[in-house]
Amino acid sequence: MNQLDAKSVVVGVNGSQAAVNAAKWAIDEALSRQMPLRLVYVITGKDTGSTQASDWELERAEMVLSQAESAVLSAAQAEGKPVEIETAIRSGDPARALINTSQDAALVCVGTSRRGWAADGLLGPTAAALVTHAHCPVAVIRTNPDGSPTQVGVIAVVLNDDPDNDEVVRLAMEEGRRRHAIVRQIDRRLDSWVRRYPDVPVQIVASGTGARADENHSRAIDLAIVGESEAAELPGLATPNCHPILGYPDCSVLLVRH
Repeated sequence: MNQLDAKSVVVGVNGSQAAVNAAKWAIDEALSRQMPLRLVYVITGKDTGSTQASDWELERAEMVLSQAESAVLSAAQAEGKPVEIETAIRSGDPARALINTSQDAALVCVGTSRRGWAADGLLGPTAAALVTHAHCPVAVIRTNPDGSPTQVGVIAVVLNDDPDNDEVVRLAMEEGRRRHAIVRQIDRRLDSWVRRYPDVPVQIVASGTGARADENHSRAIDLAIVGESEAAELPGLATPNCHPILGYPDCSVLLVRH
């Protein structure tokens, strides 16, 4: 444990069920990258190198990490997924600590039980800081009101003219394969055929597969894949339907960053 010399998939844990669910969600992310899953607990309000954490705070940190590790291992073993787990304790502001950790991470993941639209936006302060300032991709995974994990059935991605859009769409397709989920593509390209012929109903069909992309169009979005160009606007989203895929305030978000 505490092997901090290699890249990993990082999950912030704080004792909540939402954090544990996010860690379980991240199992497949770690395995697909052939990286360990690192659980990070942040002792709030203690600046590393200045104020020493109390024995009680350290005991709580170790207890939370142990409980999260056990839950993740149980879930991984039940599905036959041999994930490697590391743990680490940090101190200070949770968002800042995770942002610093993201410098050596392939992905940073946090869980949230926040549902619907709140006065401070869609994501909450820690998640908003991460999507704005983290040095790697960020996943914000939502938990159901009863504490159960959400199931990813529909993944949404926007097709647009941004330079990183190919990578965003590629990751959405990889997530669809990984999660056995439907990928809903929303076309916002300036020169798309749909925009040229707005009066013609169009269904996107993958040639040779016989699969219609909108077979489950009426289903709500569970996971939205977005590019780095959208990172700045995410924390300020506070009105339903103000974003083509984040108009579903209860969906999880995966931000692609290079």
